[in-house]
Amino acid sequence: MATDGDFCNDFAAVWPRSGPTWEEAMRRFLRASFASDLAFIAVFLLAASLTSANAAEKLRVAKVVPFAWSFTPLDIGIATGIFAKHGLDIEASASAGDAKLQQLLTSGSIDIGIGSGPGMAFIVKGSPVKAVAAMAGPPLLLAIVVRPDGARSVAELKARKIGVSTAGSLTYWLVSETARRQGWGPQGIEIAPMGAMGGQIAALKRGDIDGIVMDLSTAFDLENRGEGRILVRFNDLTDFVVHVIYATDALIASRPDAIRGFLKGWFETIAFMRKNKTETVAIAKDVIGKDAAIVSRTYDEVMPMFSDDGRFKPSALNVLAKSFVELGTLPAEPDMSKLYTEAFLPAK
Repeated sequence: MATDGDFCNDFAAVWPRSGPTWEEAMRRFLRASFASDLAFIAVFLLAASLTSANAAEKLRVAKVVPFAWSFTPLDIGIATGIFAKHGLDIEASASAGDAKLQQLLTSGSIDIGIGSGPGMAFIVKGSPVKAVAAMAGPPLLLAIVVRPDGARSVAELKARKIGVSTAGSLTYWLVSETARRQGWGPQGIEIAPMGAMGGQIAALKRGDIDGIVMDLSTAFDLENRGEGRILVRFNDLTDFVVHVIYATDALIASRPDAIRGFLKGWFETIAFMRKNKTETVAIAKDVIGKDAAIVSRTYDEVMPMFSDDGRFKPSALNVLAKSFVELGTLPAEPDMSKLYTEAFLPAK
């Protein structure tokens, strides 16, 4: 804004030698200067208002594990600017299994969690969240991997020890379901919850365990190095919800539009991935630390499992409800309708 000295100097330059009196000329000059200053202030305030209105809304989002290919849509949506387009600033992180993810959600450390369908049992046990999207159906990403000299068929897994992430997790249920389908009962294969994948692979090499449930990209990598062999795939489990997106009750109550924006961004990212394999592989290979050939092969195997709309399939929810009892996670099948909502999904 103009100072007193500026006024005097500027006025001397514009005051004519003839015309209005000195007093009238000064009044005109001050009015013009004041109007100019008001205009500048108005423009500044408008710009500040627009900047505030357009500021991205922060969401803290965690993947259930850091390097599985099925959770790369989060990274791809961030890298391509899709979430930003929906007004979101994603703070991404990862946990170490379903139980850890639910702890983060319960403590308020994150707003949204990308986890497994079996993790919905934690809601019955008091986890203050709801499933807001069924992001993937059949567990196409996962396989049981054994040592090169290990079991040659599923029948040889009876009473063998298989490593999984955590008790009650998706990987735990898949081993239990494999045993049940073989007629051995859900405990027909010994299940060893072991946490992070690095420790499980080391245990497999030492011979402490006979196999691991792992993601395909890691399985392909072990096969390429001659350190593992895929024994069991789960492609026939079509009535299932392998992965779910969770939102905390606090987020649902306070920022419902943020959930809607996130889900719009998520499913827009899935559509982008389907149409742009080359770009998807280029981003995903750096996220999961695998070479392009492995990621390309994983893409082909896994993309069909992703949902395009996030709707929950009733028959798949029935399978989940039964799994809670089979695993001993819950004493009885819950009312699944209380564990999820489709209110935030994009319109069909």
